[in-house]
Amino acid sequence: MLCLYSSLSDCDLVSSFLQRRLQERVGLAASQTRLTPQPDDNSSFKSQATNLTTPSAARDLTLYEVSRVLSEIMEDVCQPFYYTTLGLDHRVNSRKAMKHVNKLLLNESTYRRQRCTSPWISLFIWAVLQNRREMSLYFWKMTGESVLSALAGCKILRELSKLETETETKLSMKELAQTFENLAHDVFSECYQSNEKRSFKLLIRQSPIWGGATCLQMATSADARLFFSHDGVQTLLSEIWWGDMDSNTEVWKLVFSFFLPPFIYTKLINFKVEETDEKAEDFGQGKEFDSTDGAETLADMTNMDEDVEECNALRGKPKASKVIAKKRPFIFHRWRQFWFAPVTSFLGNVLMYFLFLFLFAYVLLIDFKPPPPDGPASLELVLYFWVFTLACEEIRQSFFVGSTTLTQRMKVYIQDIWNKCDITALGLFVLGLLCRMFPWTYNFGRAVMCVDYTVFTLRLIHIFAVHKQLGPKIIIVGKMVKDVFFFLFFLGVWLMAYGVANQALLYSYDSRPGWVARRVFYRPYMHIYGQIPLDEIDADKRHDKRCTDNVTLIHEGAEPCPDSDANWLVLILLSVYLLVTNILLVNLLIAMFSYTFNKVQERSDVYWKFQRYNLIVEYHSRPCLAPPFIIISHLHIFIKRVIQRLPSLKSQHFMLDLTSKETSLLNTWELSLKENLLSTESKKKRESDTERLKRTSTKVDSVLKQMVEIRDHDRRLRKLESEVEYCSTALSWIVEALSQSDLVKQTRPPPYPSKGIASKRPTFSR
Repeated sequence: MLCLYSSLSDCDLVSSFLQRRLQERVGLAASQTRLTPQPDDNSSFKSQATNLTTPSAARDLTLYEVSRVLSEIMEDVCQPFYYTTLGLDHRVNSRKAMKHVNKLLLNESTYRRQRCTSPWISLFIWAVLQNRREMSLYFWKMTGESVLSALAGCKILRELSKLETETETKLSMKELAQTFENLAHDVFSECYQSNEKRSFKLLIRQSPIWGGATCLQMATSADARLFFSHDGVQTLLSEIWWGDMDSNTEVWKLVFSFFLPPFIYTKLINFKVEETDEKAEDFGQGKEFDSTDGAETLADMTNMDEDVEECNALRGKPKASKVIAKKRPFIFHRWRQFWFAPVTSFLGNVLMYFLFLFLFAYVLLIDFKPPPPDGPASLELVLYFWVFTLACEEIRQSFFVGSTTLTQRMKVYIQDIWNKCDITALGLFVLGLLCRMFPWTYNFGRAVMCVDYTVFTLRLIHIFAVHKQLGPKIIIVGKMVKDVFFFLFFLGVWLMAYGVANQALLYSYDSRPGWVARRVFYRPYMHIYGQIPLDEIDADKRHDKRCTDNVTLIHEGAEPCPDSDANWLVLILLSVYLLVTNILLVNLLIAMFSYTFNKVQERSDVYWKFQRYNLIVEYHSRPCLAPPFIIISHLHIFIKRVIQRLPSLKSQHFMLDLTSKETSLLNTWELSLKENLLSTESKKKRESDTERLKRTSTKVDSVLKQMVEIRDHDRRLRKLESEVEYCSTALSWIVEALSQSDLVKQTRPPPYPSKGIASKRPTFSR
């Protein structure tokens, strides 16, 4: 693998990252092994210092640099690659890791003898980093964990496309990333059609090859919206969302049970525990898995208790949880089933949040008393405690949720826009609380509290994201807010141009900063909505006794009179300003809104399903009680996790750790279905109209080529025939000539007459 990464081109993006990390490690190695300078020869010392302080092995590219680059690309999705090969822990910092690698390189033979545990995955990563389409697709076909590997390739390519500067390369990366997302979607669809329960396990199992990552985590990080739109993923999310309750339960029944908890133990709410237990017992009695095409032998290899474990795992229970659930009393068991469902936590938070907003509004409007000793009132103290519990929950989400390092958890927390909204709301509340405690800042603190109430109210938008109709509309509103910022930029240019000119023409002698800013920005902005002061434009207040031109009186508070000298120019500027803003810019904004709405509306279902996953994960990790009672859940979690050190059972809903045997069987099942899918697609591709046209065109080309050859042969035969005909004509002429010469010889008289023997002898005369 090192030879492959060392052979990268210097102009390549990944090569620049690797060289940067290599220089950091080489610099640390040089600082660790310094030589003592020789006073007699400085030049020889410098040459030795450059060569000996950094050994040749330390200057070579190692798997540590590759792991650093992959960790930057993959972020906190999975643990760093090749750390196990190098003998490192993923929790160690980069400086200690570099020191360990430099020490390891001193014993180069031991380091070189280590083999790669997953060669096909390593080759796949290398091909994806190089953006080699054919090679990456071939290596993906050879790898195991096909769905997760395809999502990982999608993640890597989309992150690299953000850093790539060349447009053509960026487009090819995005296209290949979309190809891998489609492959992940197709393979999982094949798995879901084969076995629903096992496909759920495929989504939440932790991969030892990809650093403990799951398919859902990788798809979220890769922004694979198409993958989340699959019915199998949404079915799993619905099961997690409703817990042990029936997904067809009406919301009013849940709300009714909030206020009257005894109805939990009635048949008002349907629970599916009995049905799941019956299935588990049936499986335990000897029922086998549903076999699939190409994987019939897998059912014989699998233990009979595996589906029982699948049911328990999807319900957030360990392998022996069935026995524990039977030993638990019915009262506590049913209570736990109701309150530990994410939908219950969500509805409880919604109801209590509305109550919180009502209390906040009541305090601001009626019960907001002056600073101590008069205030704050008792309800305001309740409000402070309520906000304190909200702050405790935000601290828990930022510092104690996730298995990565603290820096990575904070980074993930800050990236969420709604977490930024929560931080802003809590920060403004603390500022308003500090200011309202002092008489000289009381009014400012009250104003900050009013603004903070607006931020808390806007936080309600995130709650309605789970709704199938309102969720896509919230996404559309978020996209339109970005369009508004572009509109405000163009509007600000025209507003500044008109406002300054209008102020300079009408009130050139009024130098009060507050009124100048008001007339330059506020009044031109209100002109867009039709509030045009015609009395100022027409300058009829010149004859009004209530206005004055005296600068001294104006500074004392008198109203200035507008200047009527440039009244005609003001009217022209106002006409042009209203023409551009009300007709051009406003219609441009409407067109942008229409384009955004149509663009998002086409894929609103895909957007909503992706957003729904994030909301389910958030409320799945929340405690069952809502603020302010959430402080009880926090104390309970602290006792169980810190003091008793008991693991969380709810974490198995999204992260399932399987044994090596179960992982091997699951990979075999996934691989067989992938082979079926690839063979089916290749068959469809061969039978498709495009391939038929290609084959037909190939045959037509071969026929045309043969026709050309036949025509060439025909032309040659005709030429040969003409030559043979010419030769035959010549031969016939020669034969005829020879025959005529023989005939002439035969018809010719003898040269000497025969008159006896003596006359046969010729006579000669001189």
